[in-house]
This record gives sequence, C-alpha cells and structure tokens, in this order.
Amino acid sequence: MARTLKTYQTSLGFFDLAIAAPSMKAALEAWGADSNLFHQGAAKESDDPDVIAAAMAKPGVVLRRPVGTDRPFSEHAELPTDLGGGGPTKAARKSKGHKAKKPSSRPVDKAAERKAALAFEKEQKRRQLEQTARQKDRERRQQAVDKAQAALDKAEQEHAKRAAAIQAEVEALEKRSQAEKARWDKEKERLEATLRRARG
Repeated sequence: MARTLKTYQTSLGFFDLAIAAPSMKAALEAWGADSNLFHQGAAKESDDPDVIAAAMAKPGVVLRRPVGTDRPFSEHAELPTDLGGGGPTKAARKSKGHKAKKPSSRPVDKAAERKAALAFEKEQKRRQLEQTARQKDRERRQQAVDKAQAALDKAEQEHAKRAAAIQAEVEALEKRSQAEKARWDKEKERLEATLRRARG
C-alpha cells in the first residue's frame, strides 16, 4: 500500500529545496543530507499551497529554486543572481510566509494522493536502480584496477627474478675472470722466468 506523501522544504547552498515524500527520513535521503535538518530547524513540512502543488506534481523528485526568492520550484533551477541585498527581501519573504501559513483549504483528493504516492515510489526505485548501477560500475572498475595491479606486481616479480639471475651470472663471470687473471699472472711469471734462464 502506497504511503501518503507530505511536502518538505529546506535550504542547502544556493537553493531552496522541496520534495514530496512519505517521511522526513525519505526527504533527507533524497536531499543527500548527512544530518537531521528537521531536528536542527533547517527543514520543515511545507504548508505553502504553491510549493505543495509543485512537489506533488513530481513526487520523489528534488525541486529547486534560487535561495531567497519566491520563484516557482523546478527540477533545474538557475543559480541566484542577487546574493548581496538580503535585508528587505528577507523581511518581505517573512511577512509573506506568515500570511501563507494558513492551513491549506484545498479538498483532499484521495485518488491524486494515491497517484502521487505511487509516483514517489517509482522515482525512489529509479534512484535506487541508478545507485545500484553506479555501485556495479565502481565494482567493475575496481576489479579492472585490481587485475591490472596484479599483472604489474607479477611482471615486477618476474623482472626482479630475471635481474637477480643475470646479476648472479655477472658475479660468476667476474669470479671466473679474476681466477683466469690470477692463473695467467702465475703462468706468465713462470714462463718469463724460464725465458730469462734460457737467455741467461
């Protein structure tokens, strides 16, 4: 059974965010918040009819508008253009906000609520599928990295083994060369002595 949706609102960074979700927890997950914005007073359930209508039209989708404006919420909002003059605008927003805080007088449409809840579940499943696909992609890339690293490690070990064998051969040749030089020095000395005696 699909759960009833509520509209939640917060401000993160340059945007006001709104979403139609079945719970505060679901809203926080959709916003990607790593702390409970509701307990901190940074998020709330919205009672603005315009915000509710926009969110219910796209349940489960995070809607944005430039922070500090009364523009309508949409999926792809532009960055705010005026970030400097907050005084009067904020006051105007607050007074407007107090007026809008009357309980919504719109009639409860059970069919629309069910439809919105099903759309939210569909959006949530889509998001989960995207996350699963990203996780699989990360795992696939990690496997490729592990495989390449293992091949590099194996090649390095093989190289070290061959280099050690060559070094051992070089050392053996050096020993033989030294032994041959010592033998030749001895032999030469003996033959030169014989030559000197013959010349005598």
